[in-house]
Amino acid sequence: MKISSRIVALALLPTASAFTTSSSSSVHTSLSSAAVEDAPAATALPEINNVKYDTEVNPERKFRIANVDPAIFNPRNRVQTGRYNDREMSVALPFLKRPTQLDGTHAGDVGFDPLGLSESNDMYTMMEAELRHARLAMLAVVGWPLSELLAPKWLLHGPNNIAPSVLNGFDPLTFITTAAIFGAFGYFEYNTALRRTDDKELGQKHSQDMANVWKYGVPGDYNFDPLGLYSMFGDDATGRKAMRELEIAHGRSAMLGITAFAAWEALTGHAIVENNLLFHPNAVVPAAALAYIAFGFFYEIESTDQYLFQVKKSSEGEVRMQRIQNWVDVTTPKVQDKAEVAFEKAKEYYTITSKNAKELKEKYNSLNDDYTKNVMSKNYDV
Repeated sequence: MKISSRIVALALLPTASAFTTSSSSSVHTSLSSAAVEDAPAATALPEINNVKYDTEVNPERKFRIANVDPAIFNPRNRVQTGRYNDREMSVALPFLKRPTQLDGTHAGDVGFDPLGLSESNDMYTMMEAELRHARLAMLAVVGWPLSELLAPKWLLHGPNNIAPSVLNGFDPLTFITTAAIFGAFGYFEYNTALRRTDDKELGQKHSQDMANVWKYGVPGDYNFDPLGLYSMFGDDATGRKAMRELEIAHGRSAMLGITAFAAWEALTGHAIVENNLLFHPNAVVPAAALAYIAFGFFYEIESTDQYLFQVKKSSEGEVRMQRIQNWVDVTTPKVQDKAEVAFEKAKEYYTITSKNAKELKEKYNSLNDDYTKNVMSKNYDV
């Protein structure tokens, strides 16, 4: 049986993602077996992105793959499967084994599924739902405190002027307004739940990015990017995945934040912005933010199977620290030289100024003596 080099290349891909179907995995397995039996020996391979792929599929036979599509192997052109296949334990919960379906392929996947929901539910639907809730939470976590700070009192609820919500309660006007807003969200959900995305500009890019993973593109794609920010980390699969990682990380934080807002106000009956450093001018929050940024600039927290977390200097932090040290080493002598020159000039200026002041004082005394002498002489003559 003859197998083209392109099929051999596909057979040598990493193990299929847990998000692909079982049939896809079986195809990979059968192709791999066929490749070991019938692969041609010593086929010349041109360089792909300056890398020659020399793959050993049989201890007795080495061969190189010719005419390979570079996108298959280049992670910047396509999202690669199984980022955490070599990890037994979860990244998010190191004391639990990594969920079978969560292998790090998708943005935001850190192996967090303590209830095992990924085993019995459709992954695309779950990721789509999470993104919708995350985006709604990011809007709410900003709008909630702003409404309590800026909205007129008749749009707020109760004597403490808190935001209307399910736990806080509603007034007639705020209930109608909230119902209208969620009606609009429901209409949007109805019209987009079964939407097609691969016929749009971003959808086509996503289909290409996810070609090694599945045929569904990227959850949460509405072809919405009016400012062109989606590719700010790079106009390729890696850059777009980094932006999705950033979005879902902020969305998860927002979901926790808005839950905390609602719980606090339900328990205390007071607005979240009341006596809160986060929502009033102060120096504490900016100082804490700068300290956090400075820490992340040089250090990282690492979890191991022995310790819950360890603080250590990151490789980027080492480089940054060395650059700062080099800058200090180069700059310090220059600053010292300039300081010495400035000191000498200041000393010279002080000497000249003192001399001039002394001369002025002597002239003043002389004039004062002459004036006194003349006045006294005139009075004496009189």
